[in-house]
Amino acid sequence: MAERRKYGKKYCKYTEMKVDFIDYKNTELLKLSMSERGKIMPRRLTGNSKNAQEMVEKAIKRARHMALVPYIVDTKNITDSAYARSFY
Repeated sequence: MAERRKYGKKYCKYTEMKVDFIDYKNTELLKLSMSERGKIMPRRLTGNSKNAQEMVEKAIKRARHMALVPYIVDTKNITDSAYARSFY
């Protein structure tokens, strides 16, 4: 017997929004396909089509190069306060 899916089918957000080109300067649109740590999320998690995923990857890499989006987000430095670091 075939196993059922637990979750519904994922659809490409960019196809639904009818986006023809994903620009590297539109960081809000790029953040839809990035994790909270700044990594590019894979197609199986986002549901992007192949064409949209390739455009997203290029745009994120260009935005990183132009310093619009960070390469990685270091959560340790964000959570530590300056007050706590002064004692070490």
